[in-house]
Amino acid sequence: MSEEVIVVSKREKVGKNATRDIRNANLIPAVIYGLNEPTVSVCISPKVVARIIASDSGLNSLIYLQREGTDIKRHVIIKALQRHPVSGRLSHVDFMRVDPTHKVRVKAPLVLKGSPLGVKEGGILDFIHREVEVECLPAFIPGHIDIDISGMRIGDTLRVDQVTIDGHLTIIGDAHNVVCTIHGKPVEEEVAVEAAPVAAAPAKKGKK
Repeated sequence: MSEEVIVVSKREKVGKNATRDIRNANLIPAVIYGLNEPTVSVCISPKVVARIIASDSGLNSLIYLQREGTDIKRHVIIKALQRHPVSGRLSHVDFMRVDPTHKVRVKAPLVLKGSPLGVKEGGILDFIHREVEVECLPAFIPGHIDIDISGMRIGDTLRVDQVTIDGHLTIIGDAHNVVCTIHGKPVEEEVAVEAAPVAAAPAKKGKK
């Protein structure tokens, strides 16, 4: 569980003017919802959110929020982010409450590790499914799932059900989805190399 407590302020007003005032105070609006409890509008420092996203757990970080001026503390996870369409700066965050004793479903990024033998032999790595949905208790939410592909050769395919995962996780969805595969060189490329004509030496000019 996350032990760091992040304090957020409740928003008493909503609307464009209130949002402008929040951003002028170097904060961004956010909401906290879930577990059949009322949705609460709060504001939070975008620097704190950016630090959470940049951590090893990333968007799957388990966060401990406390409402300013109260003893209310809840574990939450980030469910949605909004960014400014031009600057890319964070503009809004949705937090979802989680119960430490109940499983949740999250999407975990897949990270390929190692340099495949097939690529060293001239093959091409095709990374198809880059994340999977998993179910687990909040304490075991993975920031990402590492996959060692160093032993894959040309023609090899790795499916979701072949990925080694932590025993606390259950993969949700089609287990036969292909994570990655290693193709050989395109046929056209091989033919082009083999069929490339050798430049003929120029003919010597002789007397007629």
